[in-house]
Amino acid sequence: MNIDSVDFFYASMPSVTYDADGSQDTLLVRVRSGSDEGWGECEASPLTSIAAFVTPRSHGVCQPVADSVLGERLDSVDDIARIAALVRRNSMDLLQAPHTFSGIEIALWDLLGRRLGEPVWRLLGGRRAYPKVPYASMLFGATAQQTLDAVKSAADAGFRAVKVGWGTFGQGSVDADADQLAAAREGLGSDGFLLVDAGQIWVDDVAAAAQRLPALEAAGATWIEEPFLPLAYRAHAELAGRSGTVGVAGGEGAHSVHMATNLIDYADVRFVQIDTGRIGGIGPAKAVADYAAARDIAFVNHTFTSQLALSASLQPFAALPDHRICEFPLTPSELARKITAGRLELVDGELLPLDAPGLGLDVELEAIRPYLHDVEISIDGHALYAGEHFGGTR
Repeated sequence: MNIDSVDFFYASMPSVTYDADGSQDTLLVRVRSGSDEGWGECEASPLTSIAAFVTPRSHGVCQPVADSVLGERLDSVDDIARIAALVRRNSMDLLQAPHTFSGIEIALWDLLGRRLGEPVWRLLGGRRAYPKVPYASMLFGATAQQTLDAVKSAADAGFRAVKVGWGTFGQGSVDADADQLAAAREGLGSDGFLLVDAGQIWVDDVAAAAQRLPALEAAGATWIEEPFLPLAYRAHAELAGRSGTVGVAGGEGAHSVHMATNLIDYADVRFVQIDTGRIGGIGPAKAVADYAAARDIAFVNHTFTSQLALSASLQPFAALPDHRICEFPLTPSELARKITAGRLELVDGELLPLDAPGLGLDVELEAIRPYLHDVEISIDGHALYAGEHFGGTR
């Protein structure tokens, strides 16, 4: 069958704050082929991603993503890789293309899985899905006490791992950061996995990051995530050489396989974290998972939005038994919570990827109707894109 349509649905909370909370808006993607449909989610600016799908051609390798997707055959897994190669070549100079195509690619996997009656992880070659240890992903509190209370609440809810990040961490004194880390450890207890996300705050300043290592080690942190900009490989490697028991983690900013594998080869990360909604979808994420596994580097999903994105992020490493840690958005926005009818639930502190066709979750468009925006992109009075009812192209 051919890909008949690609429809986008831009939704957001009524008020979007400055918090580093990616669940405040979303760009959902629906792909239809014959009587089948699949859903994906882009982890990117919604309007710029829609624009990358329809923007007029600038030259041979700066074409709209639509030109490489609409009308293409979708009969097998190989077709998804073939379409991805078309997008990569034809939209080479369109820098938003990987983010736009990520949601489309995820939807293609969901559609194909539903058509064939198989979960995506099985289409990727997995024989069984293994349980993961989810970490409750949250922001640092404004005070150490707020951090302690939030982490303790997650531990009481059954989480054996917690990640705290962003907030004022790295922006103030070393002592203030140490207090936050001690509070997080106290809230989690002595046995849980404590993970810390610096949110690229030190850019490439190794000395500033290294000042926090004693407090990170004292708190028993498993990793320090994204201490620097994604391409600051040398800084990552220098910190990794000084970090002792604390591993360096990164990769969520990768929008290609090579960006991710370079972190493994040149930045000495111990944990590579990949967002299927950014890297180009599930296929590229699976390539990174296999590359990491062959080099004894832990593959971890990255996601901070909806259950749909969570399910997509689990597919690339669902069948890897030794890669256990996974991110779990603890308190997503009301919008993010309403996107799907079902959800992945913790059982005895573990999360099992769904054994259901496609991604295993159904999108509830009616539930998010109040959050949806009508979008029109036009040039010289001609509409390149126009939202109709819930969204769509024409």
